[in-house]
Amino acid sequence: MTKLNINWRIKPFLLSPTGKDYLWGGSRLQTKFNKEIAMTPLAETWECSTHTDGPSFVASGMHQGKSLSQLLSEHPEYLGMHSKNKGSLPILIKFIDAKDNLSVQVHPNDDYAKKNEHGQLGKMEMWYVLEAKPGSQLIYGFNHDMTKECLRNNLLNGTIEKHLQKIKVKKDDVFFIKAGMVHAIGAGILIAEIQENSNLTYRLYDYNRKGMDGNPRPLHINKALDVANLKQSFKPQQPLKLLHYKKGGMSEKLCHCKYFQVERYILNTESVRELAKFPTSENSFQVFLCLDGCGILFMEDGDHLKIFKGDCFFIPANSIPLKFHGKARFLNVKC
Repeated sequence: MTKLNINWRIKPFLLSPTGKDYLWGGSRLQTKFNKEIAMTPLAETWECSTHTDGPSFVASGMHQGKSLSQLLSEHPEYLGMHSKNKGSLPILIKFIDAKDNLSVQVHPNDDYAKKNEHGQLGKMEMWYVLEAKPGSQLIYGFNHDMTKECLRNNLLNGTIEKHLQKIKVKKDDVFFIKAGMVHAIGAGILIAEIQENSNLTYRLYDYNRKGMDGNPRPLHINKALDVANLKQSFKPQQPLKLLHYKKGGMSEKLCHCKYFQVERYILNTESVRELAKFPTSENSFQVFLCLDGCGILFMEDGDHLKIFKGDCFFIPANSIPLKFHGKARFLNVKC
């Protein structure tokens, strides 16, 4: 008996995000990344998410209109080796537009979160800088060793900023934010964020701002002190540029940790007669986030997807073979 080839029905599909109107957000996700979300401000779009706080939805193909969580519950085979997490991705992918400074914050690790936050995951994350206005900075740990007592006192008397390490940023910079790292995205920065599937944030300092309800936004100082790394942080180094060339494109590894792998993929088939082959996997799903440009994703059965700047598409495990034509830049996320 001939083994049934299931690739005929497993195809990539576009996703549509949930938006967030946090007070520090801007409008660049609408004006530059084509997000048709009627929010002012539009601070974040959760592009690939099964988290209940901000699910994404299938935006093309036979499953259009379903939440990604519902689809993966119905088809856990799309997750490949991660199929035991039925209906849930191990990662969450966002665009973040910081018109103003984000709060100074820290995330717990998995062990602390499971013990103290009802079994939730902690949060490890990676930032890829898409835009940075001149002079933009982010906060990356402390500029000297701290103690809990010193940190608490400086938080209470509003002098914490002088102890924080500030790093100037530019387009295409990459930052890996481990659980426990005190951090903040600064005003003028627009990033793509890849993280664990978690929404746990402990806020230490918020510049005495008030939320949309007119009240100061809550702080989580005790929990933050439990998990924060108080040692001086080394200035982050950018990853070495090791480019892998193939016909019609090239790729560059940006991050590899136990939670996710991220590559930058640059496509240019304008001068190539053959279409660029897109990698698929029997073991795991992949997510592609289009940072710039556009193209067409061709499938072996003759179907296709048009991809534009700002689009996010999901390639299930065991997907039908794919080829791409166009000129674009992507982040390719795997687990």
